[in-house]
Amino acid sequence: MMKDFVLPVGKLDSEVLKEIVFNKITFRRDEIITRPGIGEDCAAIDFGQYECVVSTDPITAAVSDIGRLSIHISCNDVASNGIEPLGILLAVMLPVGTTASDVERIMADAAKAAELCNVEIIGGHTEVTPAAAKPIIVSTAIGRAVRGASASAKDMKPGDFIYMTKTAGIEGTGIIACDFEKELLEVMTPSEVEEARNLLDLVSVIPEGLIGGEIGTSGMHDITEGGILGAVWEMCHVSGTGAEVYIDSIPVLDITRKVCDRFDINCLRLISSGCMLMVVTPENAEEMEKRMAEKNIRFTKIGVVTEEGTEVMAKYADGHEEIIDPPYADELYKVVGRE
Repeated sequence: MMKDFVLPVGKLDSEVLKEIVFNKITFRRDEIITRPGIGEDCAAIDFGQYECVVSTDPITAAVSDIGRLSIHISCNDVASNGIEPLGILLAVMLPVGTTASDVERIMADAAKAAELCNVEIIGGHTEVTPAAAKPIIVSTAIGRAVRGASASAKDMKPGDFIYMTKTAGIEGTGIIACDFEKELLEVMTPSEVEEARNLLDLVSVIPEGLIGGEIGTSGMHDITEGGILGAVWEMCHVSGTGAEVYIDSIPVLDITRKVCDRFDINCLRLISSGCMLMVVTPENAEEMEKRMAEKNIRFTKIGVVTEEGTEVMAKYADGHEEIIDPPYADELYKVVGRE
C-alpha cells in the first residue's frame, strides 16, 4: 500500500507526487490558468489583461548561503516562464539556539540577492521553532505578464532543439563546497574549493529567462533537484514527447567533477540552479545563440525533441544509449544526509 511506503529524503518522485499529492487536489477555479503538475515550475492566475505567475520553493539542504539561495530559487522559476519576478515572500524557520546575528546575516544575504535580482521582499514570516533542526526558508516569488505571454513546455514539438545555459551541477557544487570544505580539501586545492564556492554567485537564471521570453521558446525549466537529466525528463512529461540527450555534450566544470567524485555522486543528477533548460525551435535557434553570446551566457545545444510517445534517451558519443529515468531524490542528499 502507498500509505505504508517510507519516503526517502528529498523531493517526492513523480509517481508518488502524482498519486498522493496532485490527485488529492480536486477543487478548481476558473481564474487558474496553469495548475500543479510534474515539470510545471509556476502557477498562473488570470488577472484580466494580465496573468500573475507564482512559484514557491524551499531551501533545506544548504546552510551557509541559505538567505541568498532562497531568493534565487523561486525567482528562477518565474524567470523560466520568461517573466521578470517583481516580489518575493520569505517564510523563515530557525532552530532553537539561533542568535540575532544569525538572522541578521541571513536577511542581509537575502536582501543583497533581492537587489541583484531587481525583486522586492514584500513579506513573509520569521520564527524560532524546535521543529527545525537547521535553518529552513520557503520563498514565494511573484511575477506579472500580459496574458498568454508566459512560456510552457506544453509547446515542445518534435525537431525542437534542447539547450542548457552555463554548466551542470552549479548549485550543488557550490553548496557542497561551502558546507563540506574540510573534506574537499583532501582532494582539491584551496583555490579550487574557493572557485567551487563562488559558483553560488551564478545561480540566477533571470537574464537568460528574459531573453528566452523576448525571443520565444517552446518551454524553459530551471534545473533544480534531479539535475539536468531530471529536468529534461520533466519537460518531456509535460509535453508528452520524447528526447535524445547528447550526454557527452553536456558541459561540466572540472571542479564539479572533482566534488562529485569525492562524494561518489552523479553531476547530471545534481541540483543545478543557475542552469536553464531551454527548448528552442530551429527558426529561433540562431537568434537565441546570438543573444546569449552578447550577454556572455554559455549556451550549449544538448539534444533534440522526438516524437510523442517516444522515450527520453541518453545518447553517448560511442553509440551507446540508455533510457533516462524519472527524477528521484537529488544527489545532494547523499552528501548532506550523512550528517
